[in-house]
Amino acid sequence: MSMTKTQTLSTLAERTGLQKKEVQTVLDELAQLAYQEAKNGFTIPGLGKLVQVNRAARMGRNPATGESIHIPAKTVVKFRISKACKEAVLGS
Repeated sequence: MSMTKTQTLSTLAERTGLQKKEVQTVLDELAQLAYQEAKNGFTIPGLGKLVQVNRAARMGRNPATGESIHIPAKTVVKFRISKACKEAVLGS
């Protein structure tokens, strides 16, 4: 089971010696900065990078009817995991 936001804040507060409100402020500001800078590529050292990617138009299939449909091109945000994170989580 994954950690809740409250559990994450509590754990970070314990490990850093900061108050929970201070930790929450830092995380909220980090998120806002990531939203603003994602189009330029926003790196969180040790975790990965937010990047904006253009998806090409393609043909897909409606799973309910099996009918072929056209899926238009669009821009999406992806998170690319860093090598250090992969190695820490999955092993070498």
